[in-house]
Amino acid sequence: MKQAEKNWPAGIKRTRQRESVLRVLERSDRPLSASDICSEIEKDGEAVWLSTVYRILELFEKKKLVKKADVMNREMAAYELDRPEHKHYAVCVSCHKIIPMENCPMEQFRPQMEDDGFLVTGHNLVIYGFCKDCAPK
Repeated sequence: MKQAEKNWPAGIKRTRQRESVLRVLERSDRPLSASDICSEIEKDGEAVWLSTVYRILELFEKKKLVKKADVMNREMAAYELDRPEHKHYAVCVSCHKIIPMENCPMEQFRPQMEDDGFLVTGHNLVIYGFCKDCAPK
């Protein structure tokens, strides 16, 4: 059962537009821009202003329901649900498509550092290249 249909997040007033934004983010396996979210909502036959989506995302981020994806070299911010598991992405340098990676290549990585007592609490990895549609032939 989707989060929007069961327990609504505490401290957030439930509106049709907020439900729509949350539903789109729940269905997505990759970070989406506010414009992407608007397009998905419109595909569902609903209407929403881009400015409204930005305000909803700002509220959801403040309430720790979503996070800005740490994907560099994007012209605009991308958002995803703040889930307990972490993800990594590949980004096409031509069309800027974001492709989720199925595994974490950092799981077995042990960094060698001058500070032996450094405790690693997280990491971020983005791979850049060309998607199958943009790859040089």
